[in-house]
Amino acid sequence: MPKKTDKIIEPINAEFDEVVKKMVKVAPYKPIKNKVLAAKTGSQVASYKQVPLDLGIEVEKSVGGIEMGVLENGIPFLTQRGLANIAGAPRSLIYDISQEWAEHFGDQVLTKDRLSFLKTYLAKSGYNEPQLYIETIKNGSPHYSYPDIVCMAVLEYYAFETKTPNKKAIDNYRLFATAGLRKFIFDSLGYVPADKWAYHNARQSILQDSVPLGYFSVFHEISGLVVDLINADLTVNDKTVPDGSVGSHWSTYWKNNDLEDDFGPRIDYAHNYPASYPQALSNPQVVKAYPDEALPKFRKWFKREYLTTKFPTYILKKAIALPGGKAEAEKLANMFQPKQLAAPRKKK
Repeated sequence: MPKKTDKIIEPINAEFDEVVKKMVKVAPYKPIKNKVLAAKTGSQVASYKQVPLDLGIEVEKSVGGIEMGVLENGIPFLTQRGLANIAGAPRSLIYDISQEWAEHFGDQVLTKDRLSFLKTYLAKSGYNEPQLYIETIKNGSPHYSYPDIVCMAVLEYYAFETKTPNKKAIDNYRLFATAGLRKFIFDSLGYVPADKWAYHNARQSILQDSVPLGYFSVFHEISGLVVDLINADLTVNDKTVPDGSVGSHWSTYWKNNDLEDDFGPRIDYAHNYPASYPQALSNPQVVKAYPDEALPKFRKWFKREYLTTKFPTYILKKAIALPGGKAEAEKLANMFQPKQLAAPRKKK
C-alpha cells in the first residue's frame, strides 16, 4: 500500500497536456457512466454543512500543475485548483458552483442552468451527495477533494453545455473519455489499490493465541463476517472493521441480561493492534474476553440480532467512506437479512 503523506510532492516538470497525451489515448466524445458514490434519498436543508470525515489522504501530488490524489477509501480526486485547471475555468467559478450545489441541493425544480445539468448528470451516475466535494482535515485545516465523477461532470459542462464552450475543457474531456480520469490519476500517482485482505490478515496474525484459555474474543468470533464483507468487496480497513461495534452492542446485551449470573464473569486482557492501524499508538488496548460457556449464546445473538438490526445501521453510517457510497453500504446491509420463504403454491 502506498505510503501515506500529507506533504504535496513537487510537480512533474512537464505541461499537463504533455503528461496526459503520454498516458491516455485520444478518443472521440463518449459519455461516461461511473458509479462512485450512491444516491441519498430525501431532501436536505439548504444550509447543509458536511462534517469533515475521519478519512485521510493516501497519496497526493501535482502532475503538470494539476493537484490530484487518492483518499484512504480509494476514491481518486482533484483539488479545487486542479479541477479549475483541467476545466479551463477560474477557481472562483468552481467555488461558486460548489456553493450553489449545497445551497440548492433540496430544490426539486430543474431548469437549463449549470446546476440542473450537474444534478441530472450526477444523479444518473449515482451521485447525489449534499456537497460536490469530500471534506477531510489535512494538517489541521479543511481539505476539499472533488471525486473523479464530479470532476467529469464539471468538465463536460464546460466542454459542451456552457454558452461559450471551452477548448481546453473539450480537449481534456476527450482525453479522459475512454481511459477515464480515475485511471489517469492512479497512473499519474503510481497508486496501486491496497490488498483488500491486508488489514484483516494483519490483525489475525497478531491476535493468534492472545486470548486467555477458557475465554473467547469478539474479534475472533466475527472473522467469518469480515471474510464475507471482503468477498463482497467492502473496503476493509481500520475504519470499517465492525468488531468495535459488535463488542459494544454485545457488552450492553451482556449487562442488560445479567449473563454473568449464568456464565461467570468476563475478564480483561491485553489486545494489540498491528502497526498499520492508528490505534496501535495506544497499544496495548484493554478489552474484554468472555467465558467459553457463553459462546453459543453469543453466536445466537450475533446471527439473530446484531446482523439483522445493528449491522445495517453501522455500515450505513460508513457510506460516505466507501468507494461505492450508499449503494455499496445498502448492499452490504442487506447481506444478512433473513431469507423470505416463498409462499406455497395453491393446488388447482
